[in-house]
Amino acid sequence: MTAKSPKCVPAKAKPWSPPSPSISTRWAGKGVHVVTVNDYLASRDAGIMEPLYNFLGLTVGVIISDMQPFDRQNAYAADITYGTNNEFGFDYLRDNMVTDQYDKVQRELNFAVVDEVDSILIDEARTPLIISGQADDNIQLYQIMNTVPPHLVRQETEEGEGDYWVDEKAHQVILSEAGHEHAEQILTQMGLLAENDSLYSAANIALMHHLMAALRAHTLFHKDQHYVIQDGEIVIVDEFTGRLMSGRRWSEGLHQAVEAKEGVEIKRENQTLASITFQNYFRLYTKLSGMTGTADTEAFEFQSIYNLETVIIPTNRPIQRKDFNDQIFRSAEEKFEAVVKDIEECHKRGQPVLVGTTSIENSELVSHLLQKAGLPHNVLNAKEHEREALIVAQAGKVGAITVATNMAGRGTDIVLGGNLKHQTDAIRADETLSDEEKQAQIAALENGWQAEHDKVMEAGGLHIIGTERHESRRIDNQLRGRSGRQGDPGSSRFYLSFEDPLLRLFALDRAAAILNRLAPERGVAIEHNLLTRQIEGAQRKVEGRNFDMRKQVLEYDDVANEQRKVIYSQRNEILTSKDISDLMQEIRSDVVSDLVDTYMPPDSMEEQWDIPTLENRLAAEFRLHEDIQSWLKADNAIDGQDIKERLIERIENEYAAKTELVGKQAMADFERNVMLQVIDNQWREHLAAMDYLRQGIHLRSYAQKNPKQEYKREAFTMFQDLWNGIKFHIASLLTSVQIEQNPVAVVEEQPIGNIQSIHSESPDMEELLGQSQTDLVTEAFNPDGTDFSPEALEARGQIVHRNDPCPCGSGLKYKQCHGKLA
Repeated sequence: MTAKSPKCVPAKAKPWSPPSPSISTRWAGKGVHVVTVNDYLASRDAGIMEPLYNFLGLTVGVIISDMQPFDRQNAYAADITYGTNNEFGFDYLRDNMVTDQYDKVQRELNFAVVDEVDSILIDEARTPLIISGQADDNIQLYQIMNTVPPHLVRQETEEGEGDYWVDEKAHQVILSEAGHEHAEQILTQMGLLAENDSLYSAANIALMHHLMAALRAHTLFHKDQHYVIQDGEIVIVDEFTGRLMSGRRWSEGLHQAVEAKEGVEIKRENQTLASITFQNYFRLYTKLSGMTGTADTEAFEFQSIYNLETVIIPTNRPIQRKDFNDQIFRSAEEKFEAVVKDIEECHKRGQPVLVGTTSIENSELVSHLLQKAGLPHNVLNAKEHEREALIVAQAGKVGAITVATNMAGRGTDIVLGGNLKHQTDAIRADETLSDEEKQAQIAALENGWQAEHDKVMEAGGLHIIGTERHESRRIDNQLRGRSGRQGDPGSSRFYLSFEDPLLRLFALDRAAAILNRLAPERGVAIEHNLLTRQIEGAQRKVEGRNFDMRKQVLEYDDVANEQRKVIYSQRNEILTSKDISDLMQEIRSDVVSDLVDTYMPPDSMEEQWDIPTLENRLAAEFRLHEDIQSWLKADNAIDGQDIKERLIERIENEYAAKTELVGKQAMADFERNVMLQVIDNQWREHLAAMDYLRQGIHLRSYAQKNPKQEYKREAFTMFQDLWNGIKFHIASLLTSVQIEQNPVAVVEEQPIGNIQSIHSESPDMEELLGQSQTDLVTEAFNPDGTDFSPEALEARGQIVHRNDPCPCGSGLKYKQCHGKLA
């Protein structure tokens, strides 16, 4: 099978599109992931298709949010697994943070069928999936910095007077030289900046970071457009769907700056523990395909980024929808007056209307105007998906008016006359009705539905009203595509004004010239082919810019992605290997060799050697007290290689003695958990360093250097340092650990319990790895020396069987922990 992305115009066909590739792939012995945009669609589509799959002998699983790991494992074990892009991606990241291979939930990433493939692989391509934990942060600094932007003056033009310029196209704020000086004066008066100090100095990077976050929060992020306040929290609004994105937070201190602006509780900034973009996640699948009704405008991107060929599947029936020319007005006020007038006329003749807006703010404005006009309507902006589906399903009833932000309700058909199945299902679920009453109401509904359906057909079918053009033609086509399905009649029209962001930012100059020539009266719309072409040209321009931005994000993330693959591969090898003694021996040998080479450089003179420092480092880092200087005096022919061999032999002998003392299996488990913790800790710090590098790499262009090449070079060097640091910490921790011969304290497999998964936040292990390692094993699990022997447990009235978890908290079975010692 070749990977393709079909464009299925009749959306009813899409739930039936996955079975053919899914079945053929499953019969090849591989699992299939069917990816949707929300939990409701995942559950709905799985329910629709499950009878067919079961008839063919295939099992179906569904992944939804808040599922327990055991349930997730069962769902992934099914032949065909439905779920959302977020759940699949986060499960992948979580699987690469576990400390036991049996805690993993996913199988191999073999084949994915992506529903609404354009929404997931295009619209959300720049959105990384991030698992994070709280970082140390100064909350008061956000509150103080929030008072600075009102004292700074915004520039009217890029070169005009003022302190900062807001680049709405690039969504950035740029401080002018005067703005820097003014900000420094304000911060000095506040006591945050020393007299004559500069924001440019390295010591003040954090201040500059907080200042820019505050400026962006005040100028680029607006309430009810980019976010809402819900239960005292800032909740992000998805710019593509208008839905609330609960649980998601902006990074780089922006979310905290918005919280400070709105006066709500400021939560600490998060530190990234694991991350991946959707672009790189879905490219991990051996096979990838998708389906959508609006893919042809993005065919080049699907081919170049994902190697997916776009195939247009003909409609089941000819499209009867009439797409009227755009109507363009001077002001937004005139535009919305015309929108309400159009809705009113449709309502009078019983024609259902779906009004699409680009923000919650605009949907509430339209709702307010409809209320003033006395027109009953439903509003969909970021409600739960089940309610969306119910309202949208009934949006085709006679005279129905539905206002929706962007693509709210996408994935549910609007049936002319109303969705009969939804209504009959609601009656059947009503426990207050008797069976006779249910049958009577259902019969009445079925009899009346055809008449209502015919009335809507005669009125012209569903009428779509767009209150402004989106940056992407594809989103406009998605809105239009709500009408005229399966050969039904329908119509669509977009209402624009010269105050709309698209025209204001990307098509203003030439469009304004056309407007001045035509000079219409107030309330009179303009319809002109030149304007239509100008708008389409602006959309193509924005689409090209967004494609370049997504491509650039991918080019930078590809660097981190290659490093991620190496780290996760090494991690998986440690998790799944029964015996890691050879790997440990190799690490110890490499670390000692590197340390000797540092103080006894190869091909150097003996006078250049720094033997005292080498001896001190060996004693401090590895508890290896050797008199190397006496070795050199005793044998003039000795060289660096001989020193390495002797030191490695001493370390291996001491390590073998420790292993013999606690047991090979206990030491192997201890090694495995320490290695995983060190890798996770170092990788977390590396991700933070990579973020900082990327934020400032563009400044290299001022030195006539290519930022991308500089980023790759620096990242490669940082990754080498990371890997060397991981090996050094592992070797140091494991060779310097001291085993006390105490019947209670020396627990063969004790350290496992305190060494928890990073995202579970284990301060004990953080402290453990940072201390001097004097009594690592004895302190790891039984710091107070509690007796967990069978006799002691019995005396305390505790009953612990051999296969129960050990009460010490190690996570091991009792027979493998304190029960084994007994």
